[in-house]
Amino acid sequence: MTNWPDDDVILYDGVCVFCSRWVQFVIARDTAKRFRFTPIQSPYGTRLAQAFGIDPRDPDTNAVIHAGRAHLKSDAALTVLSNLPGWGWTRALFAVPKPLRNAVYGVVARNRYRIFGKFESCFVPDAELRRRVLE
Repeated sequence: MTNWPDDDVILYDGVCVFCSRWVQFVIARDTAKRFRFTPIQSPYGTRLAQAFGIDPRDPDTNAVIHAGRAHLKSDAALTVLSNLPGWGWTRALFAVPKPLRNAVYGVVARNRYRIFGKFESCFVPDAELRRRVLE
């Protein structure tokens, strides 16, 4: 595993409507403002993606760096959710076999633009959020 100097960073597809809504979902519930965000289309996000073997031109996963480790696909989503206030119960979903979790994740990831749409450019955060975005 590649080490990364920053922790609690969520890498997401900045032009994906679903992915941007995921970021907004996390922001609304992350009362401690623990997580920071980087779109894969930013220079920082591209470097992060490449370090973890994600193609920044055709990303098939989001990722989160947590406790010094990179988590991908369903592990990333569950890691983030389980660290939000009131969402600790989602840790139980780690008991679902990873191949099954990732298969479901993959169906959504492959069809996200078709189902949810795509922005012409990256989601632009407001001033409050901008302090938590790494570019």
